[in-house]
Amino acid sequence: MSAQQTDESYPALRSVVLDCEDARGLAEFYRQLLGLRYRPGDEPPADGEPDPKGADWLVLEGAGTQLAFQQVEHLQRATWPEGEHPQQLHLDLTVPAGSELLVQHRRALSLGAHLLLDRSDDFDEPLYVYADPAGHPFCIFVSAPAS
Repeated sequence: MSAQQTDESYPALRSVVLDCEDARGLAEFYRQLLGLRYRPGDEPPADGEPDPKGADWLVLEGAGTQLAFQQVEHLQRATWPEGEHPQQLHLDLTVPAGSELLVQHRRALSLGAHLLLDRSDDFDEPLYVYADPAGHPFCIFVSAPAS
């Protein structure tokens, strides 16, 4: 048996789910930021039509990734890096070069992200930390593509 093979089986991670007070709004933020698409049936309704899915549960898909959004009545915003409400979870997003980091920084801000930390001048790991429109922290940093 090779080092990669075992007799054990493991559950598969299906998606990362973000609680939010505006599922459609947060899904749109990440759809535009990450270039994902709605799972069939979760697309926004026509203008003026009710949005029952947007008031409950939505899923974005793309490139082997699923990001889901669950509507909740109230969500306490994380107060990272200090305060009584820790982040509990954050998303790490990467770009291959510093020039792309600046491009994506501008995109994130234009889509409604709030800058929490600017470490873009760090020689070893240039990065920005943001809060998404619902307050969930996420990072964009320079890193070689995952293999």
